This record gives sequence, C-alpha cells and structure tokens, in this order.
Amino acid sequence: MRPRLALAAASLAILGPLFAQPIPPSTPAPDLTALQTMTARFAPVEISADTRALPPNEQVALRKIIAAAKIFDALFLRQCDPLNETRLAGLIRDDSPLGRARLHYFALNAGPWSSVDEDRPFLPGVGPRPLQGNFYPADAMRAEIEQWLASLPPAEHAAATGFFTTIRRTSAGGFVAVPYSSEYQPELAAAAHLLREAAAATTQPTLKTFLELRAEAFLSNDYYASDLAWMDLDASIEPTLGPYEVYVDGWFNFKAAFEAFIALTDANESAKLASFSGHLQEIENHLPIDPRYRNPHLGGYSPIRVVNLVFASGDGNHGVQTAAYNLPNDERVVSAKGSKRVLLRNVQLAKFEHVLAPIAARTLSPADQAFVAFDPFFTHILMHELMHGLGPQTIRIGERHTTVRAELKELYGTLEEAKADISGLWALQFLMDHGALPASGERSLYTTFLASSFRTLRFGLTEAHAKGMALQLNWLLDTGGFVAEPDGTFTVDLAKAKAGAASLTHEIMTIQATGDYARAKALLDRLVVLRPSVQRALAGLTDLPIDIEPRFTAAD
Repeated sequence: MRPRLALAAASLAILGPLFAQPIPPSTPAPDLTALQTMTARFAPVEISADTRALPPNEQVALRKIIAAAKIFDALFLRQCDPLNETRLAGLIRDDSPLGRARLHYFALNAGPWSSVDEDRPFLPGVGPRPLQGNFYPADAMRAEIEQWLASLPPAEHAAATGFFTTIRRTSAGGFVAVPYSSEYQPELAAAAHLLREAAAATTQPTLKTFLELRAEAFLSNDYYASDLAWMDLDASIEPTLGPYEVYVDGWFNFKAAFEAFIALTDANESAKLASFSGHLQEIENHLPIDPRYRNPHLGGYSPIRVVNLVFASGDGNHGVQTAAYNLPNDERVVSAKGSKRVLLRNVQLAKFEHVLAPIAARTLSPADQAFVAFDPFFTHILMHELMHGLGPQTIRIGERHTTVRAELKELYGTLEEAKADISGLWALQFLMDHGALPASGERSLYTTFLASSFRTLRFGLTEAHAKGMALQLNWLLDTGGFVAEPDGTFTVDLAKAKAGAASLTHEIMTIQATGDYARAKALLDRLVVLRPSVQRALAGLTDLPIDIEPRFTAAD
C-alpha cells in the first residue's frame, strides 16, 4: 500500500460513518484487464534520496515534515470533489482483484477520473469531472458566482477571488467566502502541530523560521510572511507544502490546491545553475514584445534549487508527476521577492530514462535521435520555471490595475504553461547567442524539446501542460521549425525553429500583457488540437509508459 493510501485509510477509520456510503450502482467501466493496461502506462520507479548524511535531529525534523505532508492527500481529494473520500472508503473495503485495481488507479489519479484519458471516469456510476472542483457550491452555476463576485465591494471581492478561500452557500441561499483555515481546520491544525515539532528539532535557522511561519499560516490563513520565509530558505531540507497551484479550479483558476514536495538540496547542482538568475533582467529587457510590456525592475533574486525528492503528496503526486515548479503564485510575493525555481533532479532523470528516451527512438528521424540528451532536457525545464517569473504579471487595462491570471481566467493555466515552455526555448537561444551558454548545444536543445513534446501530449488535452504543448507544436509545425516527414518521423529545421520560438513568445506575451481573453481563446481553439501526423506518431507509442509512478522509498 502506498504511503498516501495508508494515511487515507487511517483518516477514514477516525472519521468513521461519515464516509461509509458505497460506490454508486454499476455503469460501463473498465474491467480488470483494461484497468491493468491503463495502470501499466505509468512505470513504477523508486524515487529516493540519501538521507543518511543528515544529523539525527534533522532526520527527526524531516520525518515530522513528511507526516504533515501526508495530511494533504486527504485535503486534495476533498478539494477535487466532495464525494472522493466516500469513493475511497468503498474501494478500501473491496478486496477483490478488480477492487484492488480500482484502488490502485484511484490512488494514482487522486480520484475516479483518468488524467491521461481526458479525465474520463473509470469507476462505475461516476459522472464527468466537475470543472469547479469542490471550491464552489455543487448546486451553483458559474454565471451565479460571477454575478455575485461583481456585486462585492473591493475588499470582499479580493477575499472571494483569492487563493485561500472556498465559496459556500449561506443559510439564506446566498454565497460567502470561507477561509481555508476554517474549511479545513482539523487537518490544518494537525499539520501545524507537526511543523512546529519539526521546527523545534532543526537547528537550521531559515528552515526553523519557515516551518514556524507556515504552521502559523495554516491557522491564520495569511500565507504572505511564510511565503517570504520560503523564498529565503537555505537548508539541507527543502520543504514546499501548502496551497499553491490553481489548476483544479477549472472555472476561474482562483483557488489553490494543497500539495507538498519534501526534498533534500543538491548543493553542487544548485551552485552550477545559480548563475542563470544573474541573466534574468537581461532576458526580460530583450523579450520579443513591445518594450512597454517589459518589466524594468524584476522583483527579487529568483533563487534556484536543485533537489532530490523524498516525498510528494496532494496536488504534487497524482497522474503525471511534477519535474520542477516555480512558486509562489502570489503576485505580491513575486513583486517583493521574485519566485523560487525548484528542480526535482531525481524525478527528471527517471522521466528521461523511462519515458523520453524510448519516445525519441520512435518519433524522431535517425539523424535527430543522436542529439537527444538529458542535459538539455534538464536545462529547459529549469528555464521553463524561470520564465514563469518573467513577462507580464501585474498589468494595466485602461485605468484598471489587474493581473494576467484574473483576466484570462480558465485559459490562464494553459497559456502560462505554453509561455514558459516556448519563451524558455527563446531565452536559452538568447543566452547562446550572447555567449552565456555554448552555441554547440543548439540542435540538441530543439531536438530534445521536439521529442519531449510527444511525451507531454500523451498527458491528454484536458491537462494544462499538454494543451500548452499542442499549441506550441502546431505553431512550430506551421512555421516550419518542426517538420513531419513522409515516413512518420519528425525533424528540426533549426533556423525556422528559432524564429518560431520568438514569434510564439511574442504572441503569447502580448495576449497576456493586454489581458485579451478573446484573442487567447481564439488562439487556443485553433491550435489546441491533435493533427493527423501527430495522432499517428502518438498511436505508435501506446506500449510505452506515459509517465512514472513514484515509490518513495526514502520516506518509507
């Protein structure tokens, strides 16, 4: 049993009859053989890190942090859908082979919808995935929420559209914003207690400060001070835990889901990449957009951490696994301190070896296959995360100050992931052109990115990264940077790929700078598709893993 299932089972035993309802009556659903085939698309991989170098007191702190992180599995299930814990209880009681297979795939997806099959349900009696998650009343319509939000005075509007509130019905039938600290009070109180115990155990000052402030944030619902402390964190243990990403809120991308990544810092690799931060203002100053949309003074110093993952939970461990992240998302923190880029090196290496390399051998021409390598894969993921912090963030429309996220709503996630990818290519090319990186890596960069595009597309076009990749691949095919050959393989036209990366960076960042929802929707409607040549290539990969299924042996 995976650690998160063990915790969920323990939680259910405590909560008792509340989650005692059975799974709904049977409707057409995958049988045992089909479920085993679906599960086999995720290659089981041991993800570990050497914790033996930590002093005994830091090992105690690490165990306490991991215990707090495990609580987020239950919270994330609830945030995705109000019935998820009921479904999990029913699956845990089913000891049949089919029941075990359903439980396994439920745990892998953190719910009854298959993330790499366009969120189709795989349990009987389950309907479509609710776009609004469990952040809004189940009986509410999006238009109702929008009308209510428009009626609120500024302070109440900010709370209702903020990261850390749910929207619930009042007894009179209206709506009210409920702080996470109230909505999830028992779980967050338990997590806060564990973090305080971890803070008491560690002797690393910045780690102690972060843990104490994050424990306080769980109870106060004010995450600002702890996010600033997380930016300053410099310790052997690198914990990221709290509500962060907004993809589960498919209505507005307003509400943050709970996740955790608990890792050990790779000091040597972090030092190698730290020099990238020194080039960020230069990159911003040369972005291929109207100069008025550039930021002449980037916030903060944008630290980069290379880590080896020990444990992940909640939104950080379901479906396709995270290889890197750029946080926090709070625009106030980004303005004050920048954002931190964290690269999960052991996860990336596992993805490259088990997924990307086999895909490249089937999708690329023989001449291009020789250029696929781990270093450009790793470096582009780094630059992807760096570019999340560059380009338009806080914008002005007429006399109104707003954010890209607020204006693009549910389109924001897809466009932002595409922006980070394609502008990451452009930025690495910029550094090569200006001598900061060796130009000899050009072809390897674009060729590895082309192979990785097929890896990402296999996530399914309900996932923000995959939708963003479809946009990029079709743009580069249309501009000639990538070429579909008659034999079904793909090649890179280097000169046109460079131009295509620059032109798409311009298009996306201009949409973001102007908050142009209609232009964003038209772009996505046109290019977030799988064309026949791409469909044929993907069809030839069905026996290969789509991603990895981590086994956190160090956490065990």
